[in-house]
Amino acid sequence: MEFQELFRSVVNQAGARTVYADPISSDGKTVVPIAKVRCGFGGGSGKKPGEKGEGGGGGGGFVSKPLGYIEVSAQGTRFVRIIDPRDVALAVGVGFCLGWLLGHRSSRGPQASA
Repeated sequence: MEFQELFRSVVNQAGARTVYADPISSDGKTVVPIAKVRCGFGGGSGKKPGEKGEGGGGGGGFVSKPLGYIEVSAQGTRFVRIIDPRDVALAVGVGFCLGWLLGHRSSRGPQASA
């Protein structure tokens, strides 16, 4: 398969259906799951100086992360975000470290010059 054909195939699969899943309806509400999708590709080839033959390779992949869902009902439409506990833990950790650094720096007071 030629690279352009492969690329076209991947782009066709990474459309809106990958980000917005099929709607689910129940009890007068419709929910549309939403995800963030990223893809990456790489490749290369080469030849060692003074040796016969060539080498090459490539690869790619997709990463999908749920973001939330859109809820549609008689009361209206709203977006509900899914909160990842790892993101919360990271934010708390960064906040704690910054607070400690700033507190440590201010508790030392001004430094006297010699």
